[in-house]
Amino acid sequence: MKSSEGEGRVLKLGIPKGSLEAYTLELFLKSGWRVNVSSRSYFPGVNDPELALTIARAQEISRYVADGVIDAGITGRDWRLENESDVEVICELVYSKTSPQPARWVLAVPGDGEISKISDLEGKKVATELPGVTRRWFKERGVNVQVEFSWGATEAKVASGLADAVVEVTETGSTIRAHGLRILAEVLVTSTELMANGKSLENPFKKAKIAQIALLLKAALAAEGLVGLKMNARQADVENLVRLLPSLRAPTVAHLYQTDWLSVETVIKSSVVRDLIPLLLDAGAEGIIEYPLNKVI
Repeated sequence: MKSSEGEGRVLKLGIPKGSLEAYTLELFLKSGWRVNVSSRSYFPGVNDPELALTIARAQEISRYVADGVIDAGITGRDWRLENESDVEVICELVYSKTSPQPARWVLAVPGDGEISKISDLEGKKVATELPGVTRRWFKERGVNVQVEFSWGATEAKVASGLADAVVEVTETGSTIRAHGLRILAEVLVTSTELMANGKSLENPFKKAKIAQIALLLKAALAAEGLVGLKMNARQADVENLVRLLPSLRAPTVAHLYQTDWLSVETVIKSSVVRDLIPLLLDAGAEGIIEYPLNKVI
């Protein structure tokens, strides 16, 4: 049996199961933690003896953090608000399964119906996987509706006559429109959060470990869409090259040993590399190397 001191040197961290799982594990890998997930276990291995991971449904993680079952966890702001969890939000991690933008929970109604404003839903039925937030949202606006929990395929509830409207999560709105619905209002903008139990933060080790995780996860996110670009050029060509190069601050320029050549290095958006490389070659660059970035701090 471990001593209480030994337990204090391990941080219990929750990872969301489901749509965010694969991307979260990829983000951890870029941050320096290799997580090994088994389909037979909810407790994956990780290359860090100071971490004990648990995989749980995203809807439940904030509750586990609030109850102290785990010290910290990663889940959506929507589920934290749905559970009304008393946790400390450490940082926002803006990512989702398909988009770098925060997702939205929206109120959607039949596209060809007569509902044109929120008050038109008075006394009607609204289906959603986010009933707590939805009830509070309508109550704040003085509209009485019947909110029913939906286990999924929520958009289809209107077409099948099971509901008059839905509150559903969307990133682009395409699925909403594909089901013949139109967005009437935005209920909640959500993103992924790293959250912690207040008592866990009173432990110096756990507080520092959570801060380390926050720092490196944000650094991995900051590196997305960026690459490093390195090249050599004669000193006479460097000014022209630098004018072509976008960068976070300014390109790094260093002399090559005992030559009149210089090494030029910068960090740029990966989307511009394709068009930039021919211009750099024409401007005198040689030995161009593009390399991926895991973290930008």
